[in-house]
Amino acid sequence: MSIRLSSKPVFVRVLAGLLVVAVLASGCVSLEERERAMTFRPVKGDAVWYGGIPDGVQDVFLPVSAAADAPRIHAWWWAAADSNAPAVLFLHGARWNLTGHVRRMEQLRRMGYSVLAIDYRGFGKSDGDLPSEQMAYEDARVAWAWMAQRQPDPARRLIFGHSLGGAIAIDLAASIAGKHPQAKGLIVESTFTTLADAANALTFNWLPASLFLTQKFDSLDKIKAVDMPVLVVHGISDRLVPSRFSETLYQAAHAPKRLLLIENASHNNSMWVGDAQYQLAISEMFGLPAAVGEVHRAVSAVLR
Repeated sequence: MSIRLSSKPVFVRVLAGLLVVAVLASGCVSLEERERAMTFRPVKGDAVWYGGIPDGVQDVFLPVSAAADAPRIHAWWWAAADSNAPAVLFLHGARWNLTGHVRRMEQLRRMGYSVLAIDYRGFGKSDGDLPSEQMAYEDARVAWAWMAQRQPDPARRLIFGHSLGGAIAIDLAASIAGKHPQAKGLIVESTFTTLADAANALTFNWLPASLFLTQKFDSLDKIKAVDMPVLVVHGISDRLVPSRFSETLYQAAHAPKRLLLIENASHNNSMWVGDAQYQLAISEMFGLPAAVGEVHRAVSAVLR
């Protein structure tokens, strides 16, 4: 939802913008903390709709470094029945911790994947109080290294990020470009080009957010360095993060790539509103193993 000032004289709009920038630019330390708090909105407690940890999920605590006093991030490892099943690193968005994202994990699990999902520092049971952009990137890389040990085949590993987690996923995919451990592909859902662009979409389009935001999350630049297949998904009815951001990311990404826009889907429900389309796109984009591929071929037959 945007705030419109079109009825106001131009000088009033410019003055308002300068006042906002001046206020935000004062007190750099407290500003950065407020900005990080507003960007991540970390939650320690369980989501109100959380019904308990699913059967088969293993609680894992991963140290961020080898230091004795290194902070730890909390993760759930939900291994598939098939020990050689593809594995997905799931990176959630702002606000809700692992307890708020069970449904999306369950859906990935039903597709035949093992799932590793993490809480960034400051979320849920992870150490810390307030995450930052760089902390979140570090946490994702620690989780990726851990998952690569459980699924050593790069062709059976995927990176998945939703919303703010999409920006973290893109950074991870760009950071491992040309390196090992590599991945079969990247999936981002309901994400944005840069944090400044997302802020402008929610406030004033003319506000120079990029000049004062310390948390950049510049996915538009980083996706150009990603050297693996990319699936970009967005709900057309998303009022929080407009789908045009995903279209721009798709244009900037290297082939092979695919853009999947889900009709009647909002910011949080693309995976289940467009379930059949989603599964088919993943199957065709990443060439899943036969055990999973048969399910998606059945979906494809129904859609024809």
